[in-house]
Amino acid sequence: MIAKYADDLKSKCGMTPDMDLLTKVTIGCGPSIYNADASTVAGSDKSELETVKDNFLVKKLGLADGPALMEAIDSVIETYGRSERSKYRAVVYYMLVKHFGKESVFA
Repeated sequence: MIAKYADDLKSKCGMTPDMDLLTKVTIGCGPSIYNADASTVAGSDKSELETVKDNFLVKKLGLADGPALMEAIDSVIETYGRSERSKYRAVVYYMLVKHFGKESVFA
């Protein structure tokens, strides 16, 4: 799975992934990466994006809630490609960790 996520980061997002961090973020997603529905993020589903904000950015990364969080999620979805149907949760989370400089959470 991690190789697939790394390929998405390279080919679809134009990033060279930090494999150690990507591995830790993927492990942090738990068994959801093996569930077809839970392993992806629906970029056009507002309630799902709210869940990413509340459960990952606020609870996991410890960020204060505010408009900057949704702006960051929107930016990540844009980078991944709005038309890309399968936006892997681990890839979205990885880009959010990088965006906020929160690599230390996974150290």
